[in-house]
Amino acid sequence: MNTFRTGSASTSGANGGITTIGLCLAIALLEGLDLQSAGVAAPRIAKEFSLSVAQMGWAFSAGAIGLLPGAALGGRLADRLGRKRVLMLSVVLFGALSLATTLVWNLESLLVARLLTGLGLGAAMPNLIALCAEAASPRQRSTAVGAMYCGMPLGAAIAAAIGIASPGDEGWRHIFYVGGFGPLLMLPLLALCLRESAQFVQTRETAASHAASGFASALWHDGRARTTLALWISYLGTLIVLYFLMNWLPSMVVSNGLSRVQAGFTMMMFNIGGGIGAVGIANVMDRFGRRLTVVAMYVGIAVALAALAGAGGSASMAWGAFFCGLFLVGGQSVLYSLAGQAYPTEVRGTGVGAAVAVGRIGSILGPLVAGQLFALGQSASVLVAASIPLIVVAALAALAVVGSFSSRPLPGAALPGGRGA
Repeated sequence: MNTFRTGSASTSGANGGITTIGLCLAIALLEGLDLQSAGVAAPRIAKEFSLSVAQMGWAFSAGAIGLLPGAALGGRLADRLGRKRVLMLSVVLFGALSLATTLVWNLESLLVARLLTGLGLGAAMPNLIALCAEAASPRQRSTAVGAMYCGMPLGAAIAAAIGIASPGDEGWRHIFYVGGFGPLLMLPLLALCLRESAQFVQTRETAASHAASGFASALWHDGRARTTLALWISYLGTLIVLYFLMNWLPSMVVSNGLSRVQAGFTMMMFNIGGGIGAVGIANVMDRFGRRLTVVAMYVGIAVALAALAGAGGSASMAWGAFFCGLFLVGGQSVLYSLAGQAYPTEVRGTGVGAAVAVGRIGSILGPLVAGQLFALGQSASVLVAASIPLIVVAALAALAVVGSFSSRPLPGAALPGGRGA
């Protein structure tokens, strides 16, 4: 029977695992909404504060810069304090700072608000991954992480819908009201219903000793060096492209002569595709193995990017965006799943957090470099096509991660029928 269950017989079984994944899905949805909010609100923010394209690129990247230390610190603290406690602290932070974004008055205050919001958002993801990976059986961990991660693009689609429905130049603040009050309202549910990871509780003393030994021991010792390096490269390349599209796709559509409503619809298609891909591709990996899934998803990313680069009308751009979301966001959910399986419980938060943090460098570079190139007159289609080589590099690195699963036993990495690769 294909139900989620906790990884230990001493826990209460499937219901606890489903509750954990459901709550993590809700937080991921709110995180996706907040991450997308700046991109959706960008045209009206730029108009209100008379910001240039390059300045908006810095505004996008400020939130991404906060994600980097947030992810590293959130993952590290998860191995010391527990996943639930750190997740709740991160939810408080990004909820409160999303509300603070509605009060900004110039570029500098916008940069500070987005930077601090990014700290909370970054700290949440390693804990969401660890909680879901540890709440499911080894054969369903990819699906569990994918089910959680599908909340990200769905939340982003909700942000796009709010942007469409919010009238007037002042309407951009509505997105941040939802992104602020939503997480804060979730806190009582997290406190009452979210269970700490049973695997973390069982290995608390071992986890504490690993936490005291430092990052190097967690990431580079016990044969984990190859996996760590390959994960970092795959995260970096994939997230550069993903965040470039997440932040600049609406502006790209408008620059092609389409309306703001059409830009919002295109962004919704991107995120709907991402939601389908996050669950669908992760489930494919649980059923058919890692190697086939990784090859297929990166081929899909390259083809979808080529289609988007050649799109001109509203329909072709919307469908190109849909398939980019399907394979890019779905591919990122697979990478998150691989990271959750690549490290033992005692250092899982640290390992996942470090990989997410390195990937966040890509989320900084993507919007920032794209903004500068747009300011120099480069076309959107050229930038989309130029991102395909990065996807090739990321694909090779992801295949190296798959190879490390085959060459040595990794904790909790079993797949149905013994298909490790």
